[in-house]
Amino acid sequence: MSSSTPGPIVVVCTANICRSPMGEGLLRHALAAETEPLCSIPIISSGVSARSGDVVSENSVFALRKVGIDIAAHKSQPLTQAMLDSALLILCMTEAHRAMIRLQASPVPRELRLFREFMPVGNRREIADPYGGPSALYEACRDELVEAIPSVIAHIKGLLAG
Repeated sequence: MSSSTPGPIVVVCTANICRSPMGEGLLRHALAAETEPLCSIPIISSGVSARSGDVVSENSVFALRKVGIDIAAHKSQPLTQAMLDSALLILCMTEAHRAMIRLQASPVPRELRLFREFMPVGNRREIADPYGGPSALYEACRDELVEAIPSVIAHIKGLLAG
C-alpha cells in the first residue's frame, strides 16, 4: 500500500452502536483538522458481535451532539476480514475485543491496538460499555475517547512516517 493512500482506521466495539460509533465520529473530527495525509484517512467502525443496520444508541448521539458532532446516521456493521486486511490501524475498546479478533482473524493484523493503548502509564486502557446506562455514562465514555485521541494521532503519524 503506498504511503499516499493509507488504509482506513477501524474502530471496534461489541455491537457497533455505542462506543465505536462515538470513537469513529470523534477521530474523524480530530483528523479533519490535521494536514495531509492524516485528514484524508478514512475512519470506519464495526463490531465483533454486530448485526448489519442497527441504529446508533440515542445516548451516543446525544453525547456527541453536545460536542458538535453528529453521528445520528450511523448504522452498525459486523467486523470483516476484509476490513482487517485493508486497515492501517484497528482500535479496540477492550482486551476482550482484541482477543476475539486474534482468535478469528487470519491473518491477524499487525496494528491491532486498544483506543487508549498509547496513553501514559497509569491511565485505564479499556473503555467500558455504557450500553443501557444513563446519559452520564455515555458522556464519560466520550470523554475517555477524547482524552485518548492526541495519543492515537501521534501513533498514526508514527505509522505513516515509518
